[in-house]
Amino acid sequence: MKIRLVFIQIFLLLLLFSPGPCFGQVIKNVADTIRRGAVKIFLDCHYCDMNYIKKEIPYINYVRDVREAQVYILETTQNAGSGGEQYTFTFQGQREFKGMNDTLVYTSSPDQTNDIIRGKRTKMLKMGLMRYVARTPLFNEIEINHNAELENEEVIDNWNYWVFELRTSPWFSKEESYSWLELFNRIDISRITPDLKFEVNAFLNYNKQRFIGDDNDTTYIRSTKSFDNLIAKSLGEHWSAGIRWDIGASTWENLVFNCEFMPAIEYNLYPYSEATRKQLRFQYNAGVQFHNYIDSTLHNKTRETLYRHSLRIAYQVQEKWGSINLSLNGSSYFHEFSMNRLELNGFVRVRIFKGLSISINGGVGYFNDLLNLAKGELSEAERLLRLKQQATTFKLNGGVSLTYVFGSIYNNVVNPRFGH
Repeated sequence: MKIRLVFIQIFLLLLLFSPGPCFGQVIKNVADTIRRGAVKIFLDCHYCDMNYIKKEIPYINYVRDVREAQVYILETTQNAGSGGEQYTFTFQGQREFKGMNDTLVYTSSPDQTNDIIRGKRTKMLKMGLMRYVARTPLFNEIEINHNAELENEEVIDNWNYWVFELRTSPWFSKEESYSWLELFNRIDISRITPDLKFEVNAFLNYNKQRFIGDDNDTTYIRSTKSFDNLIAKSLGEHWSAGIRWDIGASTWENLVFNCEFMPAIEYNLYPYSEATRKQLRFQYNAGVQFHNYIDSTLHNKTRETLYRHSLRIAYQVQEKWGSINLSLNGSSYFHEFSMNRLELNGFVRVRIFKGLSISINGGVGYFNDLLNLAKGELSEAERLLRLKQQATTFKLNGGVSLTYVFGSIYNNVVNPRFGH
């Protein structure tokens, strides 16, 4: 009897480890069958750690083409009043899950680390996927638990929605014949509620370059200072009104002092509650500017008061086929409408067909309102080092990115070796 049991054990081991189509292959085939029954998702996310997500959520199939997916997931972001980010996850069922849609929201805190935020975002993905996983053979592999010590607590905001952010970034470089120093300081103060938005931004940028030669020692300085204020009031789901009050100085713009007071009204064709998915906003501003110049301008002015108005049209949409972000800005002075400018900037990303996508970004602008330009010729150093603003009637910039990916659509393996 013992000999017979030994032979049976040896036979089973041979079956298990045999390279041929035997018991080990049967087990693998069963696992592959279950795996193929997993939910196929397409995750549309620009700043996701996909290696981390694949390790934390291994019970689904990640496909590269939106048309192969059973669930399309779009993550969009907005700045939150606390200084953190609001992440909105939109789940859209396709094929067998058509009609099964959901929207989940997670808001990070400004004191949370990237690792914590990454974990919370992934946890939100897990929760949103459960309703789909529950309808697949892999539901047996999922366990759901909770924190037993969880208690309901009333949240008390001791700061009453006020948020303060301080930033400083000094940089320097030094060689035998050259030195460079740049200071970047910023203070942001805000109080944001559903009905009222208040923001104060103080900014300083100082750049100093020194060139040391045998016969000369020359220093060039470029600096910008600004103190910007915004108050915006909600007037419903489509309208809002506000006031911008900005003061500052800039060696680049030939301004020893600048003050601008611009009341504004804005209309959003879509409800503001849908801003993470689509926006079409029309904003009109009209107000007054006070300029005190460093050097006399082309019109022999050392200071002047100007009345100006502007219109901004902004369109944003994020869908399965891609995304569009466009803004059109036009402005002119009341005393001379021919002194105006028009700028168009944007970014378009489109999935053409399976595996192929194209991204286009750029901007074009026409300028006929540079009243602040200093009189006289710029020196060679001022032109080459971009120390002062130069006369121009247009600007143009842009770029195109074409991407094509093909191959396995079921490769969920994570291997971080020799990564970048």
